[in-house]
Amino acid sequence: MKQPLLLFLFYLLTFTLVHAQGTVTVAGRVTDAGNNDPLIGASIQVRGTTLGAQTDADGNFTITNVPSDAALVVSYIGYVDQTVAVNGRTSINIQLQSSANELEQVVVVGYGVQQKRDVTGSISSVKAQEFERQSSQNPVSSIQGRVAGVQVTNSGAPGASPQVRIRGVGSAQGGLEPLYVVDGTFVSDLSFLNPADIESMEILKDASSASIYGIRAANGVVLVTTKRGKAGVPRINYNGFVGVQRVTNKLEMTDAQEYAQLYNEKNAPGTISTNLPNTDWFDEILQTANIQNHQVSASGGNEKATYSLSAGYLNQEGVVKGHEYERLTARLQTDVKLSERIKVGYSGIFYGYKSRDIPGDIFYQAFVAPPVLPVRKANGNYGDPIDYPIGNFANPQASLDWYNQRSNGQRVTGNVFGEWNFLNSFTFRTSLGLDYNINEYRNFQSEDSLTTVQKAQISSLTRSRSKANSWLWENTLTFQKTLGDHEFTLLGGTSSQEAFNETLGGSVKGVVYETEANLYLSNGDQTTLLAFNSAGREKFLSYFGRVNYSFMGKYLLTATLRYDGSSKFPENDRYDYFPSVGLGWVVSEESFMKNQETISFLKLRASWGKLGNNNVPSNITSQVVNFDPRYVAFFNGIAYPGGNLTDFVPPTLLWEVVKETDLGAEFGFLNNQLNIEVDWYDKKTEDAVFTVPLIGTSGANRSSIMGNYASFQNRGVELAVRWNATVGNDFSYNVGANFSRNKNKVTSLATGNVSLAGGSIPVGGYLTTISRVGDPIGSFYGYIMDGIFQTTDEIAASAQTSAKPGDFRYRDINGDNVIDSRDKVILGNPNPGITYGINTGFTYKNFDLQLDIQGVADRDIYNGNRNTRYGNENYDQEFYDNRWTGPGSSNTYPSANLTGNNLDPNSFYVESGDYIRIRNLQLGYNFPTAMVNRWKMQGLRIFLNAQNPITIFDYNGFSPEVGGPTPIDFGIDRNVYPLSATYNLGLNVTF
Repeated sequence: MKQPLLLFLFYLLTFTLVHAQGTVTVAGRVTDAGNNDPLIGASIQVRGTTLGAQTDADGNFTITNVPSDAALVVSYIGYVDQTVAVNGRTSINIQLQSSANELEQVVVVGYGVQQKRDVTGSISSVKAQEFERQSSQNPVSSIQGRVAGVQVTNSGAPGASPQVRIRGVGSAQGGLEPLYVVDGTFVSDLSFLNPADIESMEILKDASSASIYGIRAANGVVLVTTKRGKAGVPRINYNGFVGVQRVTNKLEMTDAQEYAQLYNEKNAPGTISTNLPNTDWFDEILQTANIQNHQVSASGGNEKATYSLSAGYLNQEGVVKGHEYERLTARLQTDVKLSERIKVGYSGIFYGYKSRDIPGDIFYQAFVAPPVLPVRKANGNYGDPIDYPIGNFANPQASLDWYNQRSNGQRVTGNVFGEWNFLNSFTFRTSLGLDYNINEYRNFQSEDSLTTVQKAQISSLTRSRSKANSWLWENTLTFQKTLGDHEFTLLGGTSSQEAFNETLGGSVKGVVYETEANLYLSNGDQTTLLAFNSAGREKFLSYFGRVNYSFMGKYLLTATLRYDGSSKFPENDRYDYFPSVGLGWVVSEESFMKNQETISFLKLRASWGKLGNNNVPSNITSQVVNFDPRYVAFFNGIAYPGGNLTDFVPPTLLWEVVKETDLGAEFGFLNNQLNIEVDWYDKKTEDAVFTVPLIGTSGANRSSIMGNYASFQNRGVELAVRWNATVGNDFSYNVGANFSRNKNKVTSLATGNVSLAGGSIPVGGYLTTISRVGDPIGSFYGYIMDGIFQTTDEIAASAQTSAKPGDFRYRDINGDNVIDSRDKVILGNPNPGITYGINTGFTYKNFDLQLDIQGVADRDIYNGNRNTRYGNENYDQEFYDNRWTGPGSSNTYPSANLTGNNLDPNSFYVESGDYIRIRNLQLGYNFPTAMVNRWKMQGLRIFLNAQNPITIFDYNGFSPEVGGPTPIDFGIDRNVYPLSATYNLGLNVTF
C-alpha cells in the first residue's frame, strides 16, 4: 500500500517544481498523400501524453491545450506513422504515405506499445482483420499456422480450448500454457472471448520481450487487446454465420464379415459365424452437426468519451450425437477524458455457457466395439455382447443414450484504469483487474440394465461446483523524452495479485429422476452421501522496470528487470530476479546504406533473458501427518491415537527457470513490399519439475515424488516472409509464409543417467514414453519391430522362442540372444520438429479471397487405440488389408492374434504425425458503396467459408492433431476427439 502513495507524493512534488508552459489549439486535416482523400478515424496523439483526437468524416481534427513545443504522432492502419513538430503552429495539415511495411506497425508490448521497427525482442502480431476473416470459435485457433514458432493443437470438441506451445515445451510437468493477458488482466485461457471482439493479439516469444512478466512467462505471453470505441459517428455492426460441421478422414473399420474372419483366425476356425449383424459404430455415433454464430456491436463517441459494446451468441453441436454447446458473450468498454491530462476507463467481458456432455471415452468405445454387435435387438433392447462370443464390450449407442451430464458456467473478466499525464513526459497509470469464474456440472446415472456390461442396480448422482476468482492491482509510471538524437522511455511499476479457487461437491445414491428439479443431493439416500472439497489460494507481489533507449533511431536498447514473489513456495525461497536485455541495430539508417535501393529496411537484434514458471501444486512441500484409525494403539484398554507419514514431499520445490538467447534479423525489400524476419533461439529450462518413482519399500501411499529433477533445451530457427502488392486499380494481393524448426532434448537429470520412464496414460498396461539425457522429452520407447515371424523354424533360431508364426520379431539390440528391457530404444519423437503455414489474400474489385494452409512435419504419434487390446476388439480396415495370414503374406503387419508380447510397446504402433491442411478458405463479396449507401448502410459483405476442409496425412486415425496433458504424455492417441470440416455462409453489415 505504501508504494503507490510514495509515487503519488513524488508526482505532486515534481509538479510543483516545474513552471507552466504555453499551449495552443491545433486544428488540421489528415489525407492520403497519393490521392488526397481524407482519412477517416486517423489517430493524432500528442507524444508522451494522453492528449489526442481522431479525424472525422472529412479528415479534420482539433486538439486543445497542446504544448507549443510538443510533437504530434499521426497513425492510420495501412499507412506509415508520421511525427510532426508543433512549433507553436495552430494549423497543421498532414499527408500520410500508404505503406505495406509491417515494420512500421504499432505493436503492444508488456505495459506499453512500440513501433515494430523499435522492438529488440521477438514479437509477432495478429490484427483484427485476421480474426474477422475466419470462423474459429476460439481466438487461439485463429492463429494456427500464422505465427512462426507457435504450435496450436486443436480439439474438435465444442468449447474445448486448444493447446498452445511457444518455441517448444517450456515446462516438464508444471503449467504448459502461455500467460494470457486480456486488456491488462491475467487469465488462464481465452475460451471466454469472442474472436470478433479482438483488436490485436501479440505473441511475446523470446525472454527479452516476455521477462517483464517474470515468474509467469516461461511458456511465453499472449497479449490480447479488445476493440475500443473511436470518436465519430456511431457504428453498429452485425457479423454472423450459419453452417454445418462434419468429420473428415473417417477411420474405416472392418465390417461384420471381415471381423468374423479375423476372429476365427485368432481363436479357431468357425468359432463365430460370418453371417451376423453389421454395425458401423462410427456411423452410428457421428452426425452432421449444425453451427451458428451471431454478434452485434456498437461503438462511437466524441473527443471526451468513447464507447464500445457487443453481444454474441454461439450454438455448436458436436459431431457426436447429443453433444451440444451454447455460449453467450457480452462486452462493454468506455474511455472518458476527465480533463486534458486525466483519463479513466473500463472494460468488462461476460461469458456464460452450457453444455450437454458425452462420455469421455466414446470414440474408444466405437473403435473397439465389434461390428457384429447390433445397435438394438429385434425386440428393441440394446444389442448385448452376451449374445455373441466376443467378450465384454459397451454398446456405444447405449452409452450415449444412458449418459446424462450437463455442464454450465459463467465468467466475468474486467479491468478499470486511470491515467494521469503530467509535466508532458510523465504518465501514471493504475489499473485493477478482476476475473471471477464459476463452473458447475451434474452427472446422473439411472438405475437400469441396458446390457450385461452397462447396468446399475441403484441410481447415482454427482454434483460439483467450482469457483475461481482473482484480483490484480498494477501501478506504472512512464517517462518519455526526446533529447536531440536520444529517445528515452522509462517504465517502473508494481503488481499485486491474489487468486483463490475452491471446488465443492458430492455424490449420493438412490435419486429418482422425474425432472431436473429432482437432481439434487438432498433427494437421495443420505446414508450414501459422500462430500468432497478442495481449495487453494496464492498471492503474488512484483516490482518491475524497463528502459527503452534509441540513439539516432538506429541503435536500440531494451533492458528489463522484474522482482517476483509467489506464496506457493517456501518462505525463504519465494522471490527471485528476472532480468533481460535486448539490443538492436537499424543498419538501413546508416550512411553506407543510403545509396542503394534494394534493401529498404534492415535491423539486426540480439536478446537474452530469464523467465520463471510457478505453475506447480500449492503447498507441495508441506508434510501432512496421516491420523488413520489404524494407527491407534491400545494399552491397558486405553486408546492412544497415533499418526504416520504416508506421503513423502520434497524438502523444497522451486519454480522452473527458463534462460533464453535470441538472435534475429528483419529485412524490408522493394520499398518494403517484401518483409522477411528470421530468428535463432536457444531456450534452456532449468530445475524442471518431474515426478520420479519411489522404491516399493518406502511405505508411502503414493509411488512417486515431485521435485526439480531435470533440465532440458529447445533450440530452433524461425522464418517469416510476407509480400504485398497492388496490380492496377482493381487487384491487390498478399502472400505470407512462416516456417519454424525446433529441436528438444533433455540435458540433465538429477537421477544421473537413469532415464525417467513416464506417461500418465498407460497403453495396454504399459508406459510408453521415456525422458533421458540427450533425447527429446517424452520420447516413445520400446522395441524395434524387425519383421514378422513366418515359420516355427525361424522362431526356433531366434531370441523369442515362445513366439508363434505371425508375431512381431523384435530386434536384439545388445546381441545377447534375449529380448528384454535392455533391447528397448527410442522409437519416435512426439514433439513437432517443423511447423509451417502459408497465408494468402486476394482482392479483385469487390471480391476477396483468403486461403490459409498449415502443416506439421517431423513428428510421431503413438497409436494407443491399436495397441490397447484385452480380448476381441475390432480392427481397422488397414490392418485387415495388410495382416499376416501365412508364410510370405506380410512382413510388416502381424496376424490377427494380437496378444501377449505383440502388445509390448514397439515401433509398429509409432506412426508419422506429419500433415498438411487447408486451414481456412473464404470467398467474400463487398456490395458497392453507392448501393450500400442507398440502403442506409456503411458496408455490406457476404461470404462463404470452409475451415479444415482438407487434411492430408498418413496416420491411421481420425486426426494427426494429438495433444496430451504433459510433455511426457504428448502424442499418445487414446480416444482423440476428431477435428471436423466446417462450411459456413456469413453476413457482415455495418450501419
